[in-house]
Amino acid sequence: MERLEQIWRHPLYQDCLMKNRAAEADRRFCRHNMEHFLDVARIGWIMVLEEGLAVSKELLYAAALLHDIGRFRQYEEKIPHEVAGVELASRILCDCAFTQDEQREILDAISGHRSKTGNTRSMLGEVLCRADKASRPCFSCGAIGDCNWDDEKKNLRIHY
Repeated sequence: MERLEQIWRHPLYQDCLMKNRAAEADRRFCRHNMEHFLDVARIGWIMVLEEGLAVSKELLYAAALLHDIGRFRQYEEKIPHEVAGVELASRILCDCAFTQDEQREILDAISGHRSKTGNTRSMLGEVLCRADKASRPCFSCGAIGDCNWDDEKKNLRIHY
């Protein structure tokens, strides 16, 4: 999966990771870093395998690596991070040999990973959304009382 390595090595990607890290330096929970991105990818891949879904592993990992890359812009500029993420990811994907169709599928998944309804998401988008939420171990978080997620959204049990 050479294209994933290209994403990782991309200067804009590295810059975004650094900016996310700086923006969340004092955040007590739910950081948007490489650990989170890989958790989302791996949990998503488990879902794909367990449910027999027709989702490309490489596209899932690409979407997971990129889905929260615009988080720092949400903090700094109040731009929803999925909107900022699509803009940043599109620039990165163009340089990493993804076809136009693959880029569109990844960007659509990033764009919709926070929406409340799954009826308009692609299969990749649905897996990304579910894996993103499942990646959070709220049940063991020391800052659970400070979290703005409602209890219905929090992960209060081990699922994956």
